Amino acid sequence: MADKHYRSLVKAISWRLTGSVDTMIISFLITGKIKWALTISGVELFTKIGLYYAHERLWEKISLGRIQGPKDKPNFDI
Repeated sequence: MADKHYRSLVKAISWRLTGSVDTMIISFLITGKIKWALTISGVELFTKIGLYYAHERLWEKISLGRIQGPKDKPNFDI
């Protein structure tokens, strides 16, 4: 079953929000400056959403680890 493009985008955004909070905390612990921490996490939020989206769409085209099934039968495997 193939994912729609918007699913990949929503996954990218939700993952990066999680990752950006982590980056902000680490940046603050290293620099001790909240402004730097917010700047670093803000920049990487946007660059990494784009990278994740491209990565996700590329993997959508790769069959590695997928089980092929009948096209007309829904796959309910978790």
